[in-house]
Amino acid sequence: MTTKNLYEAKTHLSALVAEALAGEEVVLARNGVPLVRLTPVEKPSFADALGMDAGRIFIADDFDATPSDFKEYS
Repeated sequence: MTTKNLYEAKTHLSALVAEALAGEEVVLARNGVPLVRLTPVEKPSFADALGMDAGRIFIADDFDATPSDFKEYS
Protein backbone atom coordinates (compact mmCIF):
# COMPACT_ATOMS: atom_id res chain seq x y z
CA MET A 1 0.00 0.00 0.00
CA THR A 2 1.28 3.43 -0.98
CA THR A 3 0.32 6.43 1.15
CA LYS A 4 1.17 9.95 -0.01
CA ASN A 5 0.32 13.33 1.46
CA LEU A 6 -1.63 15.64 -0.83
CA TYR A 7 1.30 18.03 -1.30
CA GLU A 8 3.52 15.19 -2.54
CA ALA A 9 0.70 13.56 -4.52
CA LYS A 10 0.21 16.71 -6.61
CA THR A 11 3.70 16.38 -8.06
CA HIS A 12 3.53 12.58 -8.54
CA LEU A 13 -0.11 12.14 -9.56
CA SER A 14 0.68 10.41 -12.86
CA ALA A 15 2.83 7.82 -11.13
CA LEU A 16 0.23 7.25 -8.41
CA VAL A 17 -2.49 6.72 -11.02
CA ALA A 18 -0.25 4.23 -12.82
CA GLU A 19 0.26 2.36 -9.54
CA ALA A 20 -3.49 2.24 -8.92
CA LEU A 21 -4.10 0.95 -12.45
CA ALA A 22 -1.52 -1.77 -11.83
CA GLY A 23 -3.54 -2.97 -8.83
CA GLU A 24 -1.57 -1.26 -6.08
CA GLU A 25 -3.59 0.35 -3.28
CA VAL A 26 -2.90 4.10 -3.23
CA VAL A 27 -4.11 6.27 -0.36
CA LEU A 28 -3.95 10.05 -0.31
CA ALA A 29 -3.61 11.70 3.09
CA ARG A 30 -3.49 15.15 4.65
CA ASN A 31 -0.96 15.51 7.48
CA GLY A 32 -0.71 11.72 7.66
CA VAL A 33 -4.47 11.22 8.03
CA PRO A 34 -5.86 9.04 5.20
CA LEU A 35 -8.54 10.82 3.14
CA VAL A 36 -9.18 8.97 -0.13
CA ARG A 37 -8.18 5.82 -1.98
CA LEU A 38 -7.37 5.76 -5.70
CA THR A 39 -9.00 2.86 -7.52
CA PRO A 40 -9.41 2.14 -11.22
CA VAL A 41 -12.81 2.72 -12.79
CA GLU A 42 -14.41 -0.46 -14.07
CA LYS A 43 -15.52 -0.18 -17.66
CA PRO A 44 -19.09 -1.38 -18.14
CA SER A 45 -19.42 -4.27 -20.53
CA PHE A 46 -21.65 -4.16 -23.59
CA ALA A 47 -23.87 -6.81 -21.98
CA ASP A 48 -24.60 -4.38 -19.11
CA ALA A 49 -26.06 -1.89 -21.60
CA LEU A 50 -28.52 -4.37 -23.12
CA GLY A 51 -31.93 -4.01 -21.54
CA MET A 52 -31.00 -1.14 -19.26
CA ASP A 53 -34.03 0.88 -20.45
CA ALA A 54 -36.50 -1.98 -20.24
CA GLY A 55 -39.87 -0.67 -19.09
CA ARG A 56 -38.91 2.99 -19.61
CA ILE A 57 -39.92 3.36 -23.24
CA PHE A 58 -43.55 3.51 -24.38
CA ILE A 59 -44.72 3.43 -27.98
CA ALA A 60 -48.38 4.28 -28.48
CA ASP A 61 -50.60 1.84 -30.37
CA ASP A 62 -51.36 4.53 -33.00
CA PHE A 63 -47.69 5.49 -33.45
CA ASP A 64 -47.68 5.00 -37.22
CA ALA A 65 -51.23 6.28 -37.83
CA THR A 66 -51.68 9.53 -39.73
CA PRO A 67 -52.95 12.28 -37.42
CA SER A 68 -56.46 13.48 -38.27
CA ASP A 69 -55.34 17.11 -38.70
CA PHE A 70 -52.68 16.05 -41.21
CA LYS A 71 -54.94 13.98 -43.52
CA GLU A 72 -55.92 17.03 -45.57
CA TYR A 73 -52.27 17.41 -46.72
CA SER A 74 -51.89 13.91 -48.13
